[in-house]
Parts: sequence; C-alpha cells; structure tokens
Amino acid sequence: MTHHTTSPRFKDNTKAALVDPELQKALHFVETNFPQRRRNVADMLPEFDALRDSARDIKNHTLGLLDLYLETFEARATARGSKVHFAVTAEEANRIVTDICREHGAEVITKGKSMVGEETGLNAFLEANGFAPVETDLGEYIIQIRHELPSHIIMPAVHLRKAQIEADFRRVHKDLPKDRNLDEPAALLAEARATLRAKFLAADVGITGANFLVAETGSAVIVTNEGNGDLTATLPKVHIVLASIEKLVPTLDDMAQLMRVLARSATGQEMSVYTTVMTGPRRPDDPDGPLEHHIVIVDNGRTAMLAGKFRDMLRCIRCGACLNHCPVYHAIGGHAYGWVYPGPMGAVLTPSLIGIDKAGHLPNASSFCGRCEEVCPVRIPLPRLMRFWREREFERRLSPTVQRTGMKLWAFFAKRPRLYRLATWPAMQVLAWFGRKQGRFRSLPFATGWTKHRDLPAPQGKTFQEQWRERGRS
Repeated sequence: MTHHTTSPRFKDNTKAALVDPELQKALHFVETNFPQRRRNVADMLPEFDALRDSARDIKNHTLGLLDLYLETFEARATARGSKVHFAVTAEEANRIVTDICREHGAEVITKGKSMVGEETGLNAFLEANGFAPVETDLGEYIIQIRHELPSHIIMPAVHLRKAQIEADFRRVHKDLPKDRNLDEPAALLAEARATLRAKFLAADVGITGANFLVAETGSAVIVTNEGNGDLTATLPKVHIVLASIEKLVPTLDDMAQLMRVLARSATGQEMSVYTTVMTGPRRPDDPDGPLEHHIVIVDNGRTAMLAGKFRDMLRCIRCGACLNHCPVYHAIGGHAYGWVYPGPMGAVLTPSLIGIDKAGHLPNASSFCGRCEEVCPVRIPLPRLMRFWREREFERRLSPTVQRTGMKLWAFFAKRPRLYRLATWPAMQVLAWFGRKQGRFRSLPFATGWTKHRDLPAPQGKTFQEQWRERGRS
C-alpha cells in the first residue's frame, strides 16, 4: 500500500477523537440526521426490503460468475472504443494511470471522487511523478488541501465544521480578499466552484471512480450530487475510470435496481442528483466527451477475498449506511480507524487489504448491536465477518495475552458443563453478596476496561442455568 496507515494506533486515535469538541459536534450531525433520512425514504417504498434482497442476489450472482462478466465487460467496452486495463496491485494501477498521463503530457489533472484511488494512494503517486492532481468533489477538495484522508466514504469532509473550512480556504486561496464574507455554506461553495472552474476548463486528463461497471454495455456509471464528476469525465481530452473488480454488474436493469437502494441507504434521497452512464470515447456526432476513454480495473487483494470467508464483503456498494448507523463511528469518526475505509465496513475490508496484523483493532471496535447489518442495502453480515477476523486474530496470537488466556480458560469450562456449573455458582453468590448494597460494581479486577467507563450490574445470586430450570418447572 502506498498510503500510510495509523490503524495500529487505533486506541490512541480514539482517545484523541473523543476529546475533540469540533469533531464531536460534526459527528452529532451524522448521528441525528442520516438514520432518520434513510428511515423516511425506506418507509415511503413498501418494497424496499424486497429490493434489498434483489440487490444482494444480483451481487452474489455477479461474484459467482465474475470471470465471465469481466471478460464480457472488456469485450463490450473495447468494442465501443474504450481501452481496458487490468491491475493486480495498487502499485500497478497507479503506474497505469501515471503512464497514460505522461503519454498525453498532462499538465492539469482533475479528479472526481474515487475511494479506490484513495486506497491505492493515487494522488501521492501522481505527485511523486511530477503531476498535480486536483480533487473536484467539494468534500475531497477540502480534505486534499488539508492533507487528510476521507473520514466517510460518501461524505469525506463530514468531520469538519464550517469555521474550519473557512479557515482552510483563507489559508490556501491566496487571492481571497480579507473582507470576503464566507459565513454561509453557499459562499464557501461559490468560492470552491470559482477556484475549480479554471481547473475544469484547463484539464488535460480527468480521473473518476465508478459506482458500477455494466458488463452488458461496457459502461462505467458514476453517481454524484454536485455534477463535478460529469465535468471531470467530459471536458478533458482523456478520461480515466479507476474501479475495483467488484463494481461489475451484469446489465443496465441490474444497475437500475441497485440504484434504487443506493441513494436511499446513503443520503436518504430517492435518487442522487446526477447519474451518468459513460460508454466509450466521444463519437463523431457527440457534442462533448473525451477523445480517449480508459478503464483501469483493480484487484488489489479482492480475488483472495472472493475465495474465502470474506466474500460477502465484495457485495458492498459503498453507500455508507453502516457508518451512519454505527454507535462506534458516531463516537470517534472516520479518521480514528487509521486508513481509507472507516466504520463497520472498514473494520472488515481494511484487514482484508492491509492485513490483520496492522488492522487488528478494527474488528474489535464494535458493540455487535447489529445495526450495520440491519441497514445494509445488500445485506452484508458485517458482525459475523468481524467475528471471523477476531477468530483469525486469536489464532495468530495477535490479541493480548490476557484476553487469549481468559478465552482459553472460559472455553475449558464451557466444554465441561458440570465443572462450569460448579465454578459459576459460588462466583454468582460472591458477586451478589458484594454488590448487594448498590446493585452494581464501579470497579472489578480484570474488568477495568469495562468498569472504567460504566458500572457493571451485580448478579442476583442465581446463575442463568438455575433461572432457566426454575422457569421450566413453573
């Protein structure tokens, strides 16, 4: 990976996030707005859950025949004038894009929002090779001038407040008059547009991601709310699409079904403002569009996922619903996760891409409340996949020694029911006696990680097995 990751410092990252007042205010907006928006639009569509089932089935079907659909896509895209490139690694993808830019002598490169571009570290690679890519999505533009990674997969600058963005604009836009009023969001948007307009018109190469790749037509589809992706794709002479292999869908009808759950799950919209289907370069009778159209399809560890326990994660359509509903994300934001993909989907995907040795904390950053799975538009069992990673972490002896010893001790007793009952009964009696006055514990040996932040309810003196037997007799 070309991106530096701070995932191994997750605990330190979370401590800093929890005491950041501006971040906490920004996260409150996510927590209080987006879950309700999703609920509202879902309730308006009686068949929403049926559409989720259909979306899951479409993705499962595609993953089962992924080699076939990749071949079909390449053939159809090539027939329509696109040039298709396959990249096994992030580094190979970056080299392909850079070579295309160098071949065309690109001086100005505009770039639309692309999570896989963040994953490969494309901007840093281009800059290291003498290019100066400019992000055109407003959120991505803001984090680019701040030298940050996205804090959310669809709202990359959601961690920032208006005053912080204003300060960044005044720092970077050197010709900005001191008396220019930037108090309103519309003023900030206008300032960004004025700066980016010149870049759009001067761009030699435009780079975008893709929400979907349609095998039937060889098309790349982007979904935006600003239209900057369209300008990035159509104004330059060369357009490069950078997309990962799981973005394949068989047909336009399949894409349309997925679109019905995407925006509703992401931002609580019935449909995003712009949905653009791009098929090949400009034709003779087209009024605009690129003269060359390149599609770079990236693997970067996904075929390994396809053959293993984490195959379901490849259904992800990057809506961000799991982040919007996750209590852990609401508390710490995206940057605490330390890499490109935050929240529950990041807790599964990041270890798959950079290794459990670097991202072992992330699958443990979950209460397993199940909200992420409940709202996922393609029904990814995120809690189960996080448990898989916890098991893998345990097997590789990456979890703390005390934790492993405790689990082994528990497993020893759990496999021996009589011994388990014999050990738990006196423990319940002792804990019930010590907790009889307040009914809770403010501190317990070997449980400081829990009691440091919350009280532990005291048991009532009977084990679960005893209470179960009593209920069975009544």
